[in-house]
Amino acid sequence: MSTNNQFCTFYVDGLFFGVDVLRVQEVIRFQEMTRVPLASPVVSGLINLRGQIVTAIDLRRRLVLTERPADQLPMNVVVRTDDGAVSLLVDDIGDVLEVDESTYERPPETLTGAARQIVRGVYKLKDRLLLIIDTDQTVDLHEKTSAGLTKVA
Repeated sequence: MSTNNQFCTFYVDGLFFGVDVLRVQEVIRFQEMTRVPLASPVVSGLINLRGQIVTAIDLRRRLVLTERPADQLPMNVVVRTDDGAVSLLVDDIGDVLEVDESTYERPPETLTGAARQIVRGVYKLKDRLLLIIDTDQTVDLHEKTSAGLTKVA
């Protein structure tokens, strides 16, 4: 008997990603951010979410992808972690998808760098791949972010 999993989906640099819907607190439009001096380059800033201060991590930078065009504002996928809420800055929001466990595969061996650290698997959909993000690894910025990775301009 196969089981189904639900994922909140979004796009980053043309790639289709998902996070476990149970980890998502909310999805919101662009919020003004306060920069954080000396923070990791992947931290775009802090947002005020109804009185709660939330760190905003740019997934393009976290995955070492090209920078978001200046005229394109990111969207926020706010996820729950052991340390509180964290916002993942993405290009566009998708839908909540229910996928069959039988279409799941481990990440391909060709996946390298930061993507290797945070993509825990893929689901083969009819017309594309759904890359599943490990939320805990994504928000863990200790040492891993710059280890052996080069920034793509």
